[in-house]
Amino acid sequence: MSRKKYSPEKVISILREAEVALSQGETTGAVCRRLGISEQSYYRWRKEYGGLKVDQAKRLKELEKENNRLRRAVSDLTLDKQILKEALSGNY
Repeated sequence: MSRKKYSPEKVISILREAEVALSQGETTGAVCRRLGISEQSYYRWRKEYGGLKVDQAKRLKELEKENNRLRRAVSDLTLDKQILKEALSGNY
């Protein structure tokens, strides 16, 4: 089964649609089947995006991407530092 990748905007629209259906008395399982998502995805998305607006979700994803980029940069620099330290001590 292939995995679909939903944009934050699409996830928020799905969550809003699900909340409307749930408030009308439908069960979570029925709503998820109708929307074509798993219950696990619904709960994960609700935990991550619950209460966010579309622009806030975009900003959140941008910040997560920037954070990952900075973490990689720090780990690369740390590795370079360790290599240089070993080379200076003569343990190569």
